Order: sequence, then structure tokens, then C-alpha cells
Amino acid sequence: MLKTHHGGPWIYSQLVQSAAVRSISILSEDARSVAKFWSAVALMERFAGLLLFVLSLPVLIAAAIAIVTLSRRTPLIAHQRVGQGGMIIWVYKLRTMWSGPSGGALWPLVEYLRAPDIDCITPKKMNDPRITNRFAAICRRLSIDELPQFWHVARGEMALVGPRPLTRYELNAYYGNAAAIVLKKKPGLSGLWQISGRSRLSYAQRRRLDLFMIRKWSVALYCRILIVTIPRVLIGKDAW
Repeated sequence: MLKTHHGGPWIYSQLVQSAAVRSISILSEDARSVAKFWSAVALMERFAGLLLFVLSLPVLIAAAIAIVTLSRRTPLIAHQRVGQGGMIIWVYKLRTMWSGPSGGALWPLVEYLRAPDIDCITPKKMNDPRITNRFAAICRRLSIDELPQFWHVARGEMALVGPRPLTRYELNAYYGNAAAIVLKKKPGLSGLWQISGRSRLSYAQRRRLDLFMIRKWSVALYCRILIVTIPRVLIGKDAW
């Protein structure tokens, strides 16, 4: 009887510890399963990015030829952006802004624009005077200028869904301490603020929506953003 009396608490303690270990093990397995799932999604995105890049090549090439003819400049530009984990990436776009005489040689096809670490970002606005050509305005409205970014998805530098790639200045000036949270995810072609107002939104609204998307990240939210993006791009809603 004495052994039973003293053994009871010991057995109870062992059972509690065993249950705790099993709970931790289950949680660890769940976390690993979630990580494996999103790794598989990332791999599928890379294949999708490559496929979409190849399929968009006819439109991309035709638009590039038109831009060279109209601007007498390189058809592509590249801006420095901060990617996942703080990695610097050069993000490609079709040129949609030019004025004055030709900028010089057309080769290589990309002009790399290195932004200084100062306030160099001019917010987008409707009827932007920097967009002096109707064809360029159409490219921006229908996001044709962003077709080269499918290549970044294929390379694994960007995702189909995620916070948009930002400059270091934008992160410091508008995201502050929240920049570390945003940089945990790959930058994406589309995101929550792109389907919730896009060019109409202020930086404060974009920041709030980016953080909400990351904190509430789920399969349902990911799929919703992808599905809603397609018609919004096709009609050019809130884009300029």
C-alpha cells in the first residue's frame, strides 16, 4: 500500500510528461507538414512562372519592339528592390516613362537604374505627367509592363502571391520596424493590397494590408488573392 501511495504522484507526473512530449511531437509534425506543403507550392510556382513567362513572350516581345520604336531607348529597365531576407534583387519591367531625346544605345536591352538612398519614390497618380505615351499608359493599366517579372518567379526570387518588392527607402520610411516581418516572405506579383485598391492606396494602407496578409497567411487567402487578381488585371482596375 505504501508503494502505491508514493507511486501514484510519480506515475501521474510521468503520464503528464509523456502527454506533453506527444503534444510537442504532434505540433512539430504539423509544423513540418505545413513547411513541406508551402515548399511544394513554391516549387509549383516556379514551374508556373516559367510557363507563364514563355506564354507571355509574344506579347512581351511585341510590346518591347513598340517601346524601342517609340522611345528609341532600351525596352527594359531594372530597379533595385529588397527581397526575402533582405536580399537585393533587380526587378525587371518594360519601360513606360521617357521624355526628350533618346537615351543612347539600345543594347544591352536593360537599363539598370540604381536608386539612391533618399526620397526618390514618387507615388503613382492618375494621369501621371511622366507617362507621355498612350501605348505606355495601356501597358501600365493592363500590367503588361510587369510581364518580365514572371522570370523572377521562375528563378525563385519572387512568388505569385506576396508583398510587392519595395526599395530600401520605402521599407525604412513607410514600414519601419514592420519591414522585418514583410521581408520574411518572398515578394509577390500580387498581394492583398493589389486587389484592394492598388494605385489608389496610400503607403499606410499598403503597409496595413501587407501585414494583415502575412499574419493571416493561409491556403484560402492565397487562393482568393490569385483568383481575384486575374479579372482585376484584365480590366485594369485601379491601375495607372
